[in-house]
Amino acid sequence: MLAGCMAAGELLVELRGVTKDYRGLRPLRIQHLEIREGESIALLGIDAAMSEVLVNLITGAQLPDDGQVTVFGRPTTSITDVDDWVAALDRFGLISERAVLVERFTTEQNLALPLSLEIEDMPESLRLEVGRLASEVGLTTEELSLPTAALGAAAQLRLRVGRALALRPRVLLAEHPNASLTRDELPRFAKDFARITSHRRLASLLTTVDASFANSAAGRVLEFQPATGVLKSMSSLRRWFL
Repeated sequence: MLAGCMAAGELLVELRGVTKDYRGLRPLRIQHLEIREGESIALLGIDAAMSEVLVNLITGAQLPDDGQVTVFGRPTTSITDVDDWVAALDRFGLISERAVLVERFTTEQNLALPLSLEIEDMPESLRLEVGRLASEVGLTTEELSLPTAALGAAAQLRLRVGRALALRPRVLLAEHPNASLTRDELPRFAKDFARITSHRRLASLLTTVDASFANSAAGRVLEFQPATGVLKSMSSLRRWFL
């Protein structure tokens, strides 16, 4: 199945004939990519710099040099008002090292930040909501009370996932989420990521260089061809990793 093939859910994101020069060895090219409601896609072959550019194009933070990016039925070139762009941005959840964590705050406070600024004397309703998010992403009660700087890499990643989910996005974008994990931590995180996206019926796109992780975390795996921008289906790999 190719990147442009139809799927059951509503079309939320589409890139068609996109080119973006970002001062890399070659421009980022995407011939055709669709992300639909409830569809989980892993993209192999895009490095960290390209991944950042791709996410920026999808969220409208950057515009393509050529081609068109359409999100929620609108070309990103038509979103010219800042408030309009922020409203569209709220429908994306971003899992990235670029998403800043406040190290002097506890994990609980960091997880609450997308929801409220009342994090010093947290209302009970907010504390309960944060607790539900923590449970969903696999953070323990002990980890919630720790300063964020004291968390291990796996717990910090789960905190980033929780923050990305806090505002109930429609599309989850993950930039190389497995990069900081040990080999032993990968299977559990991949399973949890797949569970969360499926349960919430989220559209999701993650970038990675690990084919095994990609097949475990996502329902569809595409391999990026940098010279042409073609996204080649790697679904046949799944049987080798199950």
